Amino acid sequence: MIRKNPSPLAWLFACLLLSHSAFAVDLEIQGSNTVGAALAPMLVTAYLEQRTGHKVSEEGTGKENEKLLTAKDGNSRVSVLVAAHGSSTGFKAMAAGHADIWAASRPAKAKEIQSFSDRADLTSMDSEHVIAIDGLAVLVNPANPVSQLGIDTLGKIFSGEISNWSEVGGPNRNIHIYARDDRSGTWDTFKSLVLGKRYSLSKAAKRYESNDRLSDDVSQDPGGIGFAGLASVRNSKVLAISDGNAPALKPNQLTVASEDYPLARRLFMYTPGSRVTPMAAGLVDFALSTEGQAIVAKSGFISQNPIAVKPDFDATVPDTFRRLTAHYQRLTVNFRFSRGRTKLDNKAMRDLRRVRQYLEQQGRSADDLMLIGFADRQSNELRAQLISELRALSVRKALNELNVKDVAYTGYGHYMPVGGTGSPRNGRVEVWIRSR
Repeated sequence: MIRKNPSPLAWLFACLLLSHSAFAVDLEIQGSNTVGAALAPMLVTAYLEQRTGHKVSEEGTGKENEKLLTAKDGNSRVSVLVAAHGSSTGFKAMAAGHADIWAASRPAKAKEIQSFSDRADLTSMDSEHVIAIDGLAVLVNPANPVSQLGIDTLGKIFSGEISNWSEVGGPNRNIHIYARDDRSGTWDTFKSLVLGKRYSLSKAAKRYESNDRLSDDVSQDPGGIGFAGLASVRNSKVLAISDGNAPALKPNQLTVASEDYPLARRLFMYTPGSRVTPMAAGLVDFALSTEGQAIVAKSGFISQNPIAVKPDFDATVPDTFRRLTAHYQRLTVNFRFSRGRTKLDNKAMRDLRRVRQYLEQQGRSADDLMLIGFADRQSNELRAQLISELRALSVRKALNELNVKDVAYTGYGHYMPVGGTGSPRNGRVEVWIRSR
């Protein structure tokens, strides 16, 4: 990649005469349309304005889903290319040395991690950066009376096994399926969480590179159903989704930020470990900062800056849990674990610091917090209780290391699952703060 700061005249000449691959850019971001359509350009704009003190201009490159952002920087200009053609394309670009940052709406796949292992560990905190939380919204026409569906029912609909809305409580109308294309991380997430190995997408499905265009078409089709990132709901109706026997949840700030919502997912920026350029490192740091996360919220995604929320309990919540949390609000952050494990992941390590920062900003102390651990269903109640308490204790110890000392904790066993049996989302630690 060319790395220089051309004069304004040379830069303009390049824009007029050269293809995007020949643009002289200082930073190149490639990958997810979910990240690249609006969020990445917003983050880049704010970062460049902070870095240069000048306004940022944005224009296309002549190719769909690509943007070139530039700003004056002293006597020259600084430029950033954002190309949003799908998560898999971003990995290929970074692996080939054509991109500084890989934007992804799914975690790196095992084969990608392995093929990049001689240059960097994509699972390390140096390379993997969760920049936002998104809820994969299931969309229908606003006039559709159906309000919720289970994940298994979704699988049957998108595979074509269920083909008429009357089969799920709707009108006698054929179902029309809308889906993202094969290069999309949104598609990868939907395929993994909904279709799995049991179902295959119907050949009648219409495929899209753009979340927004898919949503717009669904909103105008009385028989339509599709899925898109939360920021692309637009004029469509969003369904509540259930997993197993857990209650159906709509994607909102609490359910998505805590990742309780069955189709919640993380949005990533990946960098090549120690080989990251200073400008790429600066942008990632900005994206992870409090200011950057505020921009995430403005973009329509869910910020990782914790806030306190009083949940609306439904009839399934036990009286014992209502009493336990009666004088508390819940923070919009969860610490999650793989089944049977207590090791915190990269996002959790950053969330620990966010909790500490929240306490400092709100003038609160560790005495105001309560950690509640949960477990997936176990062979007996005692084992589930022990696992849930150990998870809460592991978060307590990690907070101790950040000088948030001796936080109260308890376990709630395998009760109040948010996913079906075996779902890793059930193994979690919720963070509650005393109401003022």
